Amino acid sequence: MSQAMTGNTPASSISVAVFGAGAWGTALAILMARNGHRVRLWGRHPETMARMQAERCNRRYLPDALFPDALTATGDIETALDAADLALVAVPSQGFRAFLRDLAPHLRQPTRLAWASKGLEVDSAKRLDEIVSEELPHLAPPAVISGPTFAAEVAAGLPTAVTVASHDGDFAERLAGWLHNPRFRAYRVDDVIGVELGGALKNVLAIAAGIADGLHFGANTRAALITRGLAEIMRLGVHAGARKETFMGLAGLGDLVLTCTDNQSRNRRFGLLLAEGKCVDEALAIIDQAVEGQPTAREAWRLAERLGVEMPITHAVYKVLYEDLPARAAVDELLRRNLRQEQDG
Repeated sequence: MSQAMTGNTPASSISVAVFGAGAWGTALAILMARNGHRVRLWGRHPETMARMQAERCNRRYLPDALFPDALTATGDIETALDAADLALVAVPSQGFRAFLRDLAPHLRQPTRLAWASKGLEVDSAKRLDEIVSEELPHLAPPAVISGPTFAAEVAAGLPTAVTVASHDGDFAERLAGWLHNPRFRAYRVDDVIGVELGGALKNVLAIAAGIADGLHFGANTRAALITRGLAEIMRLGVHAGARKETFMGLAGLGDLVLTCTDNQSRNRRFGLLLAEGKCVDEALAIIDQAVEGQPTAREAWRLAERLGVEMPITHAVYKVLYEDLPARAAVDELLRRNLRQEQDG
């Protein structure tokens, strides 16, 4: 095991491979490099990565965030992983399994794995930690990073807090230490299921909040959606084996509030466009980035059906996206639901 991975306290400097050169992957690479680590940022298109390396920024996603000297951009997986202590994956969830299959032949001990992607697998509704277990069954316990984070604000060095979840408490502590600086704080938990579901499902609720705001239903409606949406996420999470208190933390309530209330959220903007009358394909084309809540809505509804959990807001979003239910009609359906005790769902 390398020097950086030994001992009980975080090493001062490690080698990091960040996979995924979108806004979030780039922001994490910049953060790690500013923290004094040697970082290689990998992207799928070598010509794009060569241009980033020459221009010393990701001009498409974070044009104002210059690369620190310790950050190198590359389109080669082997180069990215060379002597890496940490492989940090930030690819869209739809391509998560396929990327792990590409990564697997190159991943060697003592490199540890973490990811900052959010979502459920299309057609299976599996969490990303389940995919890791299936594709890399002999890997040391990995970790997931989640929480209320907009990439541009992390890249700008604005104060941010996240959750790091792993079944290996020592690794979670080290990873939190590698991420930490005076403006970026990481809290550790061992509830991987809760952190995974919180990060995935909040995107569906952000679409609902965007729809409601786009229809000018006001702040009261938004607050109700956030509150009742959190109750839905908690119900599903507990049935899936998560702890209820996890959803009151950064990876649950924190991330939900962020994505439901600020237009930096692609999922919220997607909902706003749907409320304007754009169809799904038109809205996706306008945003021109991954909108994780769109495929997650279908998988979340599939998972809720499988577990016998009532999720009316999620179901409404699913019907808007996949059954062509008009956005206003979906809201009307929610309002016509039978009255019940608040804690009953």
